[in-house]
Amino acid sequence: MRRLSLGRGADGLRARRWDVLVLGGALPGLAAAVRLGMAGLRVALVEEEAARDTAPLLREPFFLTAARQGGVVHEALRVLGVPLIERRSLVGEEIALQVLLPEARPDVGSAALTADELVAWGLAKPETARELVRGLVAASEAECEVLREGSVVRRGARHALARGGGRRLRGLPALAADPPAELAPLLRAQLDALSNLGRAALPPEAAARLLGSVLEGGAFFERRGLTLRGLLRRRIEALHGEFRAIATPFEMVEVGGHPGIAGRGGEAWLGRALLVNAPGARLAGALRGWDHEVPGFLDGPAPAERRAALQLRVARDALPEALARRAILVPEAGPVVRLAVHPSEGDETVELVASTRVADDPDALEPGALAIEAAVRGLLPFGAESLRRSAAGPRPRWDDDAVLAEPAPERGWPAETELRRSARPPVHVLAREGVAALGVEGDLLLGCQAGDAIAAELAG
Repeated sequence: MRRLSLGRGADGLRARRWDVLVLGGALPGLAAAVRLGMAGLRVALVEEEAARDTAPLLREPFFLTAARQGGVVHEALRVLGVPLIERRSLVGEEIALQVLLPEARPDVGSAALTADELVAWGLAKPETARELVRGLVAASEAECEVLREGSVVRRGARHALARGGGRRLRGLPALAADPPAELAPLLRAQLDALSNLGRAALPPEAAARLLGSVLEGGAFFERRGLTLRGLLRRRIEALHGEFRAIATPFEMVEVGGHPGIAGRGGEAWLGRALLVNAPGARLAGALRGWDHEVPGFLDGPAPAERRAALQLRVARDALPEALARRAILVPEAGPVVRLAVHPSEGDETVELVASTRVADDPDALEPGALAIEAAVRGLLPFGAESLRRSAAGPRPRWDDDAVLAEPAPERGWPAETELRRSARPPVHVLAREGVAALGVEGDLLLGCQAGDAIAAELAG
C-alpha cells in the first residue's frame, strides 16, 4: 500500500475518516458492517458502481433454509438485530426446492416429504429413502451444532478446527457418500446449486450440512420487495453506517497509519481498519490494470468459475402449476441451472432469476446465458414466447460476488479462516473462500464473526 500525506504537495489529499472502511458489497461484508455498527463504530461500505447498480434479485442467495429457532439463518438474523416484524416476514415452507431431472421431478423439503417423493418417482425403495433421509438429518444437525457453537474465523493464536480434533464431525452418511446410481444425480445437483465453491472438492462435512439443510424446508420473504440483502442494508443505515460508490480507478493507500483508498479528485477514504470484502484476485487485477501497486495480501490464484445469471420475465400462466419457488434444472445435456421464482409488480407476470456455472471468462457469459434461456424455455412448452430477458448492466470489475471460490487445500471449512492480513496498517480480508462450501450460511457466519473480531480489536 502506498503511503501518502495530507495537505499541500504532490501527494496532498483531502481525507474522510471512519472507524472501519469495508471495501466491497458482498453479503459477508454487509453482515460485518452491521455488527461493527452495533458495536458503536462508524462504518463506510464502499461498492463499485456496477455492483451497486446490479438488479437486486440477481444478488440474492438462491436458497434460504427454514428460519427455525436455533437454525443458522434464524440466529444470524437475531444477532444482526433485524427487527422481529421483519424476521417474521421470512416464513418457512415444507418444500425447499424441486429437482427437475430428465426422468423425475421430485420435491425436496421436509424429511417425510422427501422420502415419499424419492419413492414416488422410483428413485429409491422405501427403506433406502428413509435410511438416506435419517442419515442426512442426523449428520446435518451435528454440523449445525458445530456452526452454532464453534467459529469460522481464526482469532489470535487459536488453531483451526480440525476434523480429528476435540469435536467429532460426522460428515456424510454412507448412503449419501456412495449413493446408488438412481440417487447420485439428485444429490450432485443439490450440491452444485447450494455451494459457492468452484472446482475445489467439497468437504464431506459441508456436503452433509448442505444436503441436510434442505430437509429443514425452505424460507421466503412474505412481504413483496423484502430481500436478505435489503434487510442488512437497512440495518447498516439505521446504525448510521454509510454507503459509498466508486466507478473511477483508485489505489490502496496508507495515510498516517490509517488504511484506505484514494481515487481521482484528491480525496481519500480511510478507516482505523480496512476490511476487504471482494475477491482478492479481482481487486488485484483491477489495481494492475490501473498501474497501481498490488498489496501482498491480495495474492492468490485466479478463480476458475463463476455464476452467470439472468433475470427473466414471463407470463404467470406460462409457468407449470407444480413448479416450486426454487428449482434445479438438470437437463440431459448441458449445465445444471438454478431457478428462483419471484412475484413481480403486476399480477400477470413473474420474475425468474436463473443461473449456472461457467468458466470465469467474459467470453463464457453469453454462451452461459443462452444455455440458461434454453433450459428455462424447456419448462414452458405453451408460453415460451412470453419469456423476456431483462437488460444487464455493466459487469463489476472487482466487486464481484458471482465469483466461485477456490480455497487452498486444507484451508476451507471445517478449518477456521484467517481474518487479519496486515497489522500496520490494520487490514483484514473477508476470505469468502474459507466458507464457500457452506453457501449462504457460511457468508452470514463469516460476516458476523469477522465484525465482532474487528470490533474487539479496535476496542482494545
